[in-house]
Order: sequence, then structure tokens, then C-alpha cells
Amino acid sequence: MTQYITLEDAKSLPFWRRPVSLLFLMALAMPIAFNTWAALLNNFVIEVADFDGADIGLLHTIREIPGFLAVGVIAIILFVREQVLGMVALILLGAATAVTAWFPSMGGILTLTMLSSIGFHYYETVNQSLQLQWLKIEDAPRMLGWLMAVGSFATLIAYLAIMALWDTLNLSYNIVYMVGGGLTVVIAVFAMLAYPQFEAPTPQHKKMILRRRYWLYYALQFMGGARRQIFMVFAGFMMVEKFGYDVHEITTLYLINLVANILFAPLLGRAVGYFGERRTLGFEYIGLILVFLSYGGVYYLGWGVMVAATLYVLDHLFFGLAMAQKTYFQKIADPADIAPTAAVAFTINHIAAVFLPVGLGLLWLISPAAVFFLAAGMAAVSFALAMLIPRHPTRGNETIFSAGLAQAAE
Repeated sequence: MTQYITLEDAKSLPFWRRPVSLLFLMALAMPIAFNTWAALLNNFVIEVADFDGADIGLLHTIREIPGFLAVGVIAIILFVREQVLGMVALILLGAATAVTAWFPSMGGILTLTMLSSIGFHYYETVNQSLQLQWLKIEDAPRMLGWLMAVGSFATLIAYLAIMALWDTLNLSYNIVYMVGGGLTVVIAVFAMLAYPQFEAPTPQHKKMILRRRYWLYYALQFMGGARRQIFMVFAGFMMVEKFGYDVHEITTLYLINLVANILFAPLLGRAVGYFGERRTLGFEYIGLILVFLSYGGVYYLGWGVMVAATLYVLDHLFFGLAMAQKTYFQKIADPADIAPTAAVAFTINHIAAVFLPVGLGLLWLISPAAVFFLAAGMAAVSFALAMLIPRHPTRGNETIFSAGLAQAAE
């Protein structure tokens, strides 16, 4: 029989059964399947399906369609609790990842990508909502940093296994996908059965919420989604296409990213809490402008593989500071708006993601450097938006213009 328990009463449970422990368990489960898929993806599609830049752009456009439709979560939570939906989405992500190598054709790869993406994006939408509902505002930056570190640690173990055993045991894509996806399914099923259903103190609106005072958060989400696509689609693809990275070399690069996350993510969380969202996001976007301009230099100036690999790691670290967008929204949001706004924000985040990969995939065939220069411009726009965040955002003080508007209204 399902047990329902409030967050306050959950404090009497054993630590491993409390809401924060479930968040950590979910943070362990998702990256295993998703990052196993990502680590093998570029080599898998090039070697098995002979993908080029346009094909990889199409694949990532297909992958982002469920993100664009994440607003559908609002309809689902009318009938299914967010916590349950998150577990079901994790199971779908893991199962689709597990059978990816069973369908080594363009149609098969696109179909499995779509299914795993539905699981990933619906899980991420619900997970973001639960984090902001279950974590206290004063603890959120620090805890989000630790959640990122824990997810990176789980993925690190998986990647070490790939790197150590890929050539030694002559592993196949099928074996690695089956193990990575299967582990996520097992963890999700355990979490579904072992934990009670937690009741947040504020019931969530179960309808679409679009509020004018959240406009800056929406804008940051839109620009963040556009920039993220360029990194996810083309940074790793560049390492394989231009520098001929093999599976174990790409995995080594991911390992460096993971170790950096484990070491620095808790510090990044503390930085958000200490410096505030405005300064943290501003620092992130300046760093991304420099990184994307340097990516272009890899093509125009002929910089070598070590420069490209270093930029890849720095790129990944800067994106970790995007957690400040979450804490910014948590500070300005009505508590009942968190779940529906998480869904709306995911959809906004993926508007550009639906068409950018295909369009930029075609541009890639003409000039890879131009793709990265465009990303630098997007980061510059994001920097300008971040400067509109007040030093201490709260409800009623959402942007630097809020105080002036309030006075004008009086």
C-alpha cells in the first residue's frame, strides 16, 4: 500500500528514506544511462550508420522534440504524482538506452533516441520541480552542487569501466548500452518501491502558468537551451571528426569532465550562494564567450587537439554554473508555481533546440568555426540578460527594473 508522508514528518524516517536521499538516488540513476548513451553516440553513429554533420544535427533535433513538449507534464500530473512520473520516466530512459544497439539503422537510431529522450526530458522536468519544492532556499545552491557531484561520481565509475574494458574485453556497443541502461532501470524500480510518496507543503498548480514577472527567467532558459545545443551536438562531434578520437579517448575526455565536476560542483554551489545569481551567471557567460571563440580558433588558426580538449573541459565546467538559474527562479517564484513553471521552462529551453541542430548541422558542412562564433554571440546575449538580475532577487524584485516599476505603479 502506498504511503504518503509530509516533508516535515519525513524527518523522522531513517536518513536513507528521506526526500533528499531520494534526490541523490535519482541523481545517481539518470546519468548512468544518459551518459553511457552520450559517450558512445558519436562513434556509434559514424561507424555503424555512417552519419555526417547533417545527420547528427537531425538526430539531435529529434532528441530535443520531447523537451519542447515537456509542457505536457502539466497534463500528466493531473493524474500521476510527480514522484511517480519521475520514476517511470527514468525506467523509459534506461530501457530505451539498453536496446539502442539492437537497431543500427537511421530509422532505428532515431526511434530509440526519441523514446530515451521522452524519458530523459520528462524526468528532468519533474526532477527540477521536486528539487525546488523539497530543498530549502538557503540550502538549495549547496545541495544542487552536491547533487551534480554525486551524479558525476556515478557516471565516472561507468566511464572508467568503459575505458578500462572496451579494448581489453573487446566490448560491443550492445553490451555497454545494455549494462548502462539496465542499471538505471534497476535503480528506478527500487526507488519506486522503497520510498513513500512525499507531500510538499504547497500544492502545485496543475495548469499552464505564464507570468509576466518571470520573463527574465524564461529568456535565460531560452538562450541557455540554444547555447547548450551547440556544445552537446558539435563539441564532441568535432573531437571525433576533426581529431579522430576513438571510443576510449572520448570516454577519457568525459572522465576528466566528471572528475572536475566531482571536485568543483560543490564549490560552484557554494559560489552561487555566496556571490549570488547575477555575478555567478555573468562569470559563466564571459567564460563561455571566450571558450566558443577559442573553438573557432581551433579551425581558423589550426590549434591542436590538446587545446580543443582543454576547451571542452572548461566548457563543461562553465555550464555547471547554470544551476544559478534554478536558484534564481526559486527565490522569485510563488511556491505553487514551481511544477508548472518547470514544465514551461523546459519547453522554452528547447524551442531553439528543435531547429538549431539541423540548421547548424548544414552550416557545419560549410564552416564549423561559424557554428562556434554564433554560440559566442548567444553567450553574449545571455550575459546581457544576467546583468538584469538584482543582487538579491525575491518575489516582487525579479529584475533590476522591478523597484522602479513598483514605484511608478504607486
